[in-house]
Amino acid sequence: MSRLTITPDSDPDRILFDSTDGAAIAARLGAAGVAFERWTPKAPLPDDAADTAVLDAYGADIDRLIAEGGYQSVDVIRVLPDNPQKEALRAKFLNEHTHADDEVRFFVEGSGLFYLRIDGHVLMTLCEAGDLIAVPKGTTHWFDMGTTPRFAAIRLFTSPDGWVADFTGDTIATRFPDYHAATARPLADAAA
Repeated sequence: MSRLTITPDSDPDRILFDSTDGAAIAARLGAAGVAFERWTPKAPLPDDAADTAVLDAYGADIDRLIAEGGYQSVDVIRVLPDNPQKEALRAKFLNEHTHADDEVRFFVEGSGLFYLRIDGHVLMTLCEAGDLIAVPKGTTHWFDMGTTPRFAAIRLFTSPDGWVADFTGDTIATRFPDYHAATARPLADAAA
């Protein structure tokens, strides 16, 4: 289930907002300039669907985003527990960074956790199958897929170079709960 947890960037244990309600998540992220949507495929896909089948299933939504955002390339990234590069990928994504391009991801299967540092807060956004998140270029963030990753996501880029990060060098990610701890944490009553 999708989830948004907001804390001060200086205190990951002080929960200011915590919700699994899709409309509340979209509203809070939207106020921070981040788009969040839920999509439904035209037909159910098997977990191991070919990339072309994934792109075809969400073609209308992809075309809409391309028209709205001027995206020039689209692909599918799939990371599974048996991926020999999973530890290197996780380590790279866990370092706080920005991009000169929007980071647009639609989760086709599995899940991942985006940590967005905006205006003195960290917005921990758990995205699962059916979730689209569009993080504007220049937004400071990191991503955790856990030690046994299982996700497939459609990625859209305005640049033909694809995923290029500008790492901040800040170790903030080490002070926040990782994917496993964050997803295991009980839902808080905070809804400020």
